[in-house]
Amino acid sequence: MAVAFCVKLGILLGLLFGQAQSARLYTEEDPVVILSSDSLKQTVLNSSSAWLLQFYSSWCGHCIQYSPTWKALAGDVKDWSQAIRIGVLDCAHEKNFDICKEFGIHFYPTFRYFKAHDTTNDFGKTYRGADRELQTVRQLMVNFLQNHTKHDWPVGCPPLDPARSEDILSLMGKKTEFYTAVIVEDKDSYIGREVILDLMPYEGLAVKRALSSDKLLMEKLGISSVPSAYLFYPNGTHTVMNVQKRLRFFFSSFLKLLPGVHRKQTNSALQRPQPGNNGQGTQVEWKEFEKSKVYMADLESGLHYLLRVELATHKTLEGEELKTFKDFVTVVAKLFPGRQSVVKLLETLLEWLVSLPLEKIPYDAILDLVNNKMRISGLYLSEQVQWVGCQGSSVALRGYPCSLWTLFHVLTVQAANRPDALANTGFEDDPLAVLQTMRRYIGTFFGCQECGKHFEEMAQESLNQVKSVDQAVLWLWRKHNQVNARLTGSMSEDPMFPKTQWPTPDLCPTCHEEQEGLHVWNEQMVLAFLKQHYGASNISPKYSSNSPDRPKTITKPNSNVHLNQNLKPSPDSAPKHQKRTDTNGAGEKHNGVQIEARPGMTFLGLGFSSVDMSLCVLLYALSCVFLMFMFFFFRFRSKRWKARNYRPYV
Repeated sequence: MAVAFCVKLGILLGLLFGQAQSARLYTEEDPVVILSSDSLKQTVLNSSSAWLLQFYSSWCGHCIQYSPTWKALAGDVKDWSQAIRIGVLDCAHEKNFDICKEFGIHFYPTFRYFKAHDTTNDFGKTYRGADRELQTVRQLMVNFLQNHTKHDWPVGCPPLDPARSEDILSLMGKKTEFYTAVIVEDKDSYIGREVILDLMPYEGLAVKRALSSDKLLMEKLGISSVPSAYLFYPNGTHTVMNVQKRLRFFFSSFLKLLPGVHRKQTNSALQRPQPGNNGQGTQVEWKEFEKSKVYMADLESGLHYLLRVELATHKTLEGEELKTFKDFVTVVAKLFPGRQSVVKLLETLLEWLVSLPLEKIPYDAILDLVNNKMRISGLYLSEQVQWVGCQGSSVALRGYPCSLWTLFHVLTVQAANRPDALANTGFEDDPLAVLQTMRRYIGTFFGCQECGKHFEEMAQESLNQVKSVDQAVLWLWRKHNQVNARLTGSMSEDPMFPKTQWPTPDLCPTCHEEQEGLHVWNEQMVLAFLKQHYGASNISPKYSSNSPDRPKTITKPNSNVHLNQNLKPSPDSAPKHQKRTDTNGAGEKHNGVQIEARPGMTFLGLGFSSVDMSLCVLLYALSCVFLMFMFFFFRFRSKRWKARNYRPYV
């Protein structure tokens, strides 16, 4: 019996440990550093930054309950990484038993602070406070940083002590190369120090803090209540910062969005083309725009790239690809709040796709219709790329991906504002119509496979929770912000347009709130903002090109065209049937896309396209069926007439 009990106990413990190792509380997707026995000492000891570690056990119920708070804390202070970093180590993992024992970890979770530049092989300072709320721990992190001396101060961490009033007042009327922001607060306030740490990864700005007890400074700056912020501009002017709410998030967001303030670039990022240059020595024309507007030029340029460039990588559409494209055209044709010429073209394309009983359609036929080879009056989609709200500091940044996000935001809002728009399409009463169409389009046609993989993972995770069109609007907004958070600081981030959480406080102050020191979204106000921002009335026609009397045709581009790059195919890689660019500049180009009239067939001086020919074949087949029907019908009637009127003679 004892042996059997031990065997069962061993099996049970094995299952528990197996579950503990498989059910990881933290993954590489979380904003924490996952440590192990191999990496703990070499990472934490003598580090250039301080560390706050959580030693936990993946089978510990309290650790499981606390993990969302720890992830939220790590995400909240991710910009503090040059000063202090957040890490975790799972003591339930068999590999980590010895290191947890060496560090004297007996209970879970255990929190340890490790100073920067510590060479004494110290096992850290244990935090024993009962209150482990996010705001409390964050403030303790600030206190721990200030306990460092000048000798072991973390590299890259700016001073956190209050600045002297004479140093601040000396900035008045002084021209500098950067902004200086001064947060004036009470002695016990942490806002100033937290804003200083929030702005550490950014350049073009210095942040200092001052105390409200300095009455002379308060009087000179004209500050009557705290916390307040005062801003000194590079040109020597200065003024009180006008923020809607005097909270840490509002101060930090305001400063991050100042012109010329951007995230510090890595060595690889410094090799990017400079703002205003396309990387080929030619200057990019900058278009002034309002952040509070959506531009029709971006939406139409996105459709142009989608239909004429991205889709061109598929010679024919059949099976699931064809169904995905039909569904996409259905949703866009019914919901796109565009100009009449574009809407009519989309509706004509939809009618053609629905009426044509073919299981396989060549891309050239779609291109002929998009380019209006039939010369139908009132159909036109501009062949010019006019990025406005989606323009980047170089042609390799923003552009088409930005316009695609914008297009789908507009479509989700249109579906919510116009519930009857998708009637009789098969998508009526489906709150997921736009999102599922977007999901399938990205997985099938979008050129960035890694982007499509990430989007599919997000969709599998939570798309089934969407039960209404309003929830669909918010789901897409959340996932867009999730992508922005993941790509912050990456090479694809435009230094002129940092990937912040959107909408920013200057666009929607009521969308932002703070609970227990942590920024939270007021999703009811966010939904109202999204419906207004992406509504048809907020779409500006500025920079949209007018329809010409005779629309030109754009040839199918080279299939090697990559997203976010110039649309111009290289002469060496251009297909033989394409006209090469005129070396004398006589060839007509629009943003690198070669324009060329290409009729499908000429007969009696008339141009017939692939669409015309396919329709002719269809009409020919229908006429043959009709003639055969009429032949048998009249033959049958003739026999009946003869039989009825036949009178044999005797």
